[in-house]
Amino acid sequence: MDLEQRITRLEDIEAIKQLKARYCEICDDMHNPDRITSVFAVDAIWECPDFGKAEGHDAIRELFQGFRKMFSFSQHNVMNPIIEVTGDRATGTWNTMGPWQIPKAVRGSG
Repeated sequence: MDLEQRITRLEDIEAIKQLKARYCEICDDMHNPDRITSVFAVDAIWECPDFGKAEGHDAIRELFQGFRKMFSFSQHNVMNPIIEVTGDRATGTWNTMGPWQIPKAVRGSG
């Protein structure tokens, strides 16, 4: 891998980290449904075993409107990213730990 390819790979990894940070910040902005689509492609899929699946901007916005009603507080702390870049594709995993509060429920973390 030549120097230009290595720099491009590092820039791609940093851009992915920044995207994840923006996603977390939007989640912690009361799961802002007006901002959430800014970090997703038009045909994106948001999926979680505990909260279901949303396909496309309209469905993701609707999901986050529900989150806004569900959570009165959240703080997404992500760490230890493992990001693999291959050409114009990438995969990434992070550990997440953060407090959240559901009205009239116990505060939790995960």
